[in-house]
Amino acid sequence: MWRASRPRLAQLRASFFRLLCLLPAGVSVRSADMQRATDNITIRQGDTAVIRCYVDDKVSKVAWLNRSNIIFAGEDKWSLDPRVDLVTKGQLEYSLRIQKVDVYDEGPYTCSIQTKQQSKTSQVYLIVQVPANIYRVSEDITVNEGSNVTLSCLANGRPDPSITWRLLNPSAETLEVGEYLEIYGIMRTQAGRYECKASNDVATPDVKYVNVVVNYPPFIKVAKSSETQMGRLGVLQCDATAVPKPEFEWYRDDKRLSNMQGITIQIVGTRTLLLVANVTEDDYGNYTCVATNRLGRHNASVFLYRPGTGRDINGSACICLSMWLLVLPLLLPLLNC
Repeated sequence: MWRASRPRLAQLRASFFRLLCLLPAGVSVRSADMQRATDNITIRQGDTAVIRCYVDDKVSKVAWLNRSNIIFAGEDKWSLDPRVDLVTKGQLEYSLRIQKVDVYDEGPYTCSIQTKQQSKTSQVYLIVQVPANIYRVSEDITVNEGSNVTLSCLANGRPDPSITWRLLNPSAETLEVGEYLEIYGIMRTQAGRYECKASNDVATPDVKYVNVVVNYPPFIKVAKSSETQMGRLGVLQCDATAVPKPEFEWYRDDKRLSNMQGITIQIVGTRTLLLVANVTEDDYGNYTCVATNRLGRHNASVFLYRPGTGRDINGSACICLSMWLLVLPLLLPLLNC
């Protein structure tokens, strides 16, 4: 890091006390009140570090060293680094200032003092911390439901950062700690935006995101029949969930329906409507909606029926349930036997 003049370097490294003898009396200030024998200073990368050394008039020679390299001898600067200078306040301070500190500045720094009676040194170890930085993260992915998924998030920093994962759903609970997030047999409910956060308390945590899309086959979750009078508009409805988005088809018996006179098919997102205009006797009956994507298909039956005929699936279910409630008390004595 620091460099001294090449002709003097071997001689300066020969002996620390010999070095002190070579230093000029230079500065009229010099120190006696030293810091502890060993101390640590922690600084964040990019900040300015001031390493303190206090002096008094009993000191004849003083210098700053980094490992075996001279930085300052008295007020003479031996280092070629423009970021480094002295901080002197009157005749009481002989401190070293390093601007825009980087990781290669980390290490021991020695303030060396020579008085008439003895030599003294005070060593400070500079620790450089680096904010957490995520340098590699998984790209957005699309997988099929049931697949195994591994997400990675690699980060560096000083000290080493801690990495946590969250799925940004309403609960947003921490899923795992570590560079890798393993998801076995992923489900559709685990799709979404995953957050990787790297933190080491040096600065604001670094955060990156991975979007995970989970494909799954269609499932028709809503199928609505229609009780419609003759001459009115009948509306049949199917809603499906699927990724990728499903395609819809409508059938009457085995015949596929399309937009034609009196029939209109509407598809909006994951919902489809079959509109039957000016319903006639021939329009009443069973219709089938089919939802399809590349992973599979699902179908459901709905009915267009005349008021009062009881062809509604939901209505039929209610009637059957009521009948069972009436019959059940009569069957219980038989079951006990």
